[in-house]
Amino acid sequence: MLDICLLGTGGMMPLPHRWLTSLMARYNGTGILIDCGEGTQIALKEKGWSPKPISVICFTHYHADHISGLPGMLLTMGNAERTEPLLLIGPKGLAKVVGALRVIAPELPFEISCMELTEAEQSIAFEGFRIEAYKVNHNVLCYGYNIVVERGGRFDVARAQKYKIPRNYWNRLQKGEIIETEEGVFTPDMVLGAPRKGLKVTYCTDTRPTESIVRNAVDADLFICEGMYGEPEKQKKAKEYKHMTFYEAAELAKKAGVRELWLTHYSPSLIRPEDYMQDVRKIFPNAVAAKDGRSIDLLFEED
Repeated sequence: MLDICLLGTGGMMPLPHRWLTSLMARYNGTGILIDCGEGTQIALKEKGWSPKPISVICFTHYHADHISGLPGMLLTMGNAERTEPLLLIGPKGLAKVVGALRVIAPELPFEISCMELTEAEQSIAFEGFRIEAYKVNHNVLCYGYNIVVERGGRFDVARAQKYKIPRNYWNRLQKGEIIETEEGVFTPDMVLGAPRKGLKVTYCTDTRPTESIVRNAVDADLFICEGMYGEPEKQKKAKEYKHMTFYEAAELAKKAGVRELWLTHYSPSLIRPEDYMQDVRKIFPNAVAAKDGRSIDLLFEED
């Protein structure tokens, strides 16, 4: 199960009812945070989730509404006597930005490492899942992210017995391990069926529509995308400042064939996003004007 919570849906400045941009995912005991705008800690408290399992924080870019909550988050983790290392991932310049922000959070009881993205598309593997980063089109260097949980094939007892594989190796093979023994080499493909559908969440914000977004969002179970403006007359402004309208996000969702679209990163002037959703759903019916705290538990499909 992959738990997703859109902690903050605001862009530029926080509002009394809307914190700045942040998403948290939880999978198999690991927490992944994407962006950490002002108010992220409060949003976590309101949701009832803890920052303790967060082991990875990804940043789309370094505008303040996406990273201004980091010093406080680090201090809270430190005050909770965290000792586990923390990995930060983001565009070039990450180490410099984090170093500057840590002037007000200098002493922490855990190690921080920074991974700066160097490619247009980059994949980082973790235990049981991977994070995929891809460049988008904002007025500064900016990336979108996928969280992908792959699912192996079903264990085939008949095949294991056919190859006379001892039972004490079955569990290790099912986990993807290659086993070398005196009897020979046993590989996972000897006992596993075809890979089954996994889980995929695509997240992008602060960008114009790009083919990289469509390509990376293909068949996503959940597509969380910037909708800075719902007012049709703000199309020109969206182009000027390299943001997106609701309708452009819906077109991307349609092209990528995603299951569900959540809009986020609203302009402070956009008080009632739902007012514009009727026209958005004409483009992509399964679209939601997300609010802070919206969450979902994504489950593997039944065989």
